Amino acid sequence: MKFRLTPIAASLLAAFSTYALAESESPLQSQVKTLGTVTVTGGQPSSLPSQIPTTMEGVTGKQIEETINATDSEDALKYFPSLLVRKRYVADYNHAVLSSRASGTGNSARSAVYADGILLSNYLGNGATYAPRWGLVTPEEIDRVDVMYGPFSAAYSGNSVGAVVDYVTRMPTKLEAHAKVSYFSEPFDLYNSSTTAHGLQSSASLGNKSGDWSWWFNANHTDSHGQPLTFPTRAISTTAPAAGAVAVNGAVAGLDRTNTPWWILGTATTYHTVQDHFKAKLAYDFSPTIRASYTFGYWQNTSEGRPESYLTNALTGAPVYNGPISINGKGYTLAASDFNLSNESLQHMMHGLSVKSNTQATWDWEVAASMYSYGKDQLRTATVALPSALSGGSGTIQDQDGTGWNTLAFKGTWRPQGIKGEHIIDFGLQQESYQLHILKSNIAGNWMNDDAGTLANEVGGKTQLRSFYAQDRWTLSPKWQAVLGARAENWQAWNGFTRFSATSNATYAARDENFISPKAALSYQWAGDTVLKASTGRAVRMPTVAELYGATSTTNSQFINDPNLSPEKSWTTELTVEKDLGNALLRLTFFTENVHDSLYSQTTFDPTANKNISRVQNVGRIQTNGVELAFNGNDIFRKGLDLSGSITYADSRIKENAGFVSVPGDTIDKYQPRVPVWRATSLATYRFNPQWMASFGARYSGNQYSTLNNSDPNGFAYQGASKYFTTDLRVRYQIAKQWTASFGIDNLNNYQYWNFHPYPQRTYVAELKFDM
Repeated sequence: MKFRLTPIAASLLAAFSTYALAESESPLQSQVKTLGTVTVTGGQPSSLPSQIPTTMEGVTGKQIEETINATDSEDALKYFPSLLVRKRYVADYNHAVLSSRASGTGNSARSAVYADGILLSNYLGNGATYAPRWGLVTPEEIDRVDVMYGPFSAAYSGNSVGAVVDYVTRMPTKLEAHAKVSYFSEPFDLYNSSTTAHGLQSSASLGNKSGDWSWWFNANHTDSHGQPLTFPTRAISTTAPAAGAVAVNGAVAGLDRTNTPWWILGTATTYHTVQDHFKAKLAYDFSPTIRASYTFGYWQNTSEGRPESYLTNALTGAPVYNGPISINGKGYTLAASDFNLSNESLQHMMHGLSVKSNTQATWDWEVAASMYSYGKDQLRTATVALPSALSGGSGTIQDQDGTGWNTLAFKGTWRPQGIKGEHIIDFGLQQESYQLHILKSNIAGNWMNDDAGTLANEVGGKTQLRSFYAQDRWTLSPKWQAVLGARAENWQAWNGFTRFSATSNATYAARDENFISPKAALSYQWAGDTVLKASTGRAVRMPTVAELYGATSTTNSQFINDPNLSPEKSWTTELTVEKDLGNALLRLTFFTENVHDSLYSQTTFDPTANKNISRVQNVGRIQTNGVELAFNGNDIFRKGLDLSGSITYADSRIKENAGFVSVPGDTIDKYQPRVPVWRATSLATYRFNPQWMASFGARYSGNQYSTLNNSDPNGFAYQGASKYFTTDLRVRYQIAKQWTASFGIDNLNNYQYWNFHPYPQRTYVAELKFDM
């Protein structure tokens, strides 16, 4: 599927083309447009559904390699209309949340990410620390990425309300080998920090098809030093210093996200991350129409979070980390947690097994199972102050070993009149099971190495979703096509508990609830080059285990759960006109979403407790109305110049809410957090000759808020969410048949912008690649 995004400098030309996918077994290469759908042949099959006339987008691995400085798999989504991944640095493993038209970067559970049909989205919780497991796919193994916007297929749970993303990875038809090495560097200057974040990444892959067997192996190693992400702060004091307070220099005066003056005292989290990825795929063809496939993925991550104090003793110049201090003659107290140290060690594994038929005759079927497990997941943090913490001392260890999820699906396709018949019916049974266990313990001796000691807190629980779906693609006439479907779901939650000591133990009643979500879509071939499409669907997003049971409390943060949360219920509708311009596609989509009982985790700072307090709650109703304009063209104005881009307008507001932030009613008619009113993307690619090509991209996002009552107008502050306009450059040179070199700059204009944490500043990327 052609997808060459383009920066059209003023961002006025917009858009991606809207494609709809044909048979779930059909790939996206050679395109035949019919009634707003695209039937394609060749390549690997997508797991996206058959014949849904709604908004779909795609990009091939070749296009990613040519146009995007892709160091992580989520970079492939960089120029998709209305999508944003909150990636803070290369190898960001715990905060890279996907947002969509009507969902912000705090709602990770409102999108669905798959790799070869295997679930990568982490529905154990909702929010920054439950981002999709992007590390189980590397950019080099991507064959194609497909995105369906909205909950318009009955084959997906209510988590698809924002978008469904499917990564299709390579499975060769002949012997092939690839290797790549890349280096990245980000000079970073903010407050009193002046450093260079940098890293090295290498990958290798090998695959072949021999007879009925196909196989593919991929390995990737990343060593990344990120920029500072968090900053200890203090509100301006009016009190005198305590006796013995140390007078300090170096504090940076600034404004917080509410425009209240404060001091920035240093950095608290700068990660050094080392990741290793290994992927093995095996496939066996029992016959020309039946294939069995197995996928194994291994991902390990070790990271060290280290702080830096801006404060120095006014007399000696020595750094200051703890105790009473004096800034400009006013008193403050530093806690050990202000400059916190952390070590994290993760080892996660993924398994996927499927057997499917592809006869394209009356019946086709598939049986698929997958499992994602936290083999090891341990986070160690110091509770003793610097500099002692560098050599040991007290701390905590958080252990999530045994956490994970598994899926099982039985799918079928019935074509009573054949592949070109009036009806094509998809149906299936599905089960998704999630188990969360978080044990946090104190360490009295050495926080870096010692075993767990006394209990700090423990949470756990299970949820399960069982579903039956069916949908019928009905060709009403040569110009009219409809898709009618429904999804019936049974959701259960049980074994929920929270524990803070041997005597402080809460258990929660089991829940068992049923829901039905109807879907419908219609397309009309208005003219030979113009298609009209309409889609509508209900989505029920179930509460996650962490939202129900995950109460936690630390020195500087607290999360308050709610076992009685209602599921989030959405109705989403879109109307689209799509015009074929010959060498380009133009799409205009109107969309609306009405969400009842929206699930929101809202974080506020409690100055009395000196910690961040997060509460999960149902917000009565959020209404979003918007329009998306998209353009995608090849050889525009001159041969070799591809242009694409998108502009999105979304008015997303809270219409009903019994809860409030400060006073009753303070959230009514306020903007939904982190859903900007305006967004735009563009990308231009030009091939100078067979050896040289270059791409220039641009992305824009307007003002946004992080709080339900929009009390944070200053986005350009730590914990704020700002507008941004960034540009990217990539130049690629074909050295020889098997060798290519690339150089790129992300955030070329060095725009400093925020989404709670600071985004990367200007970043340089150099690559050398071998293909055989």
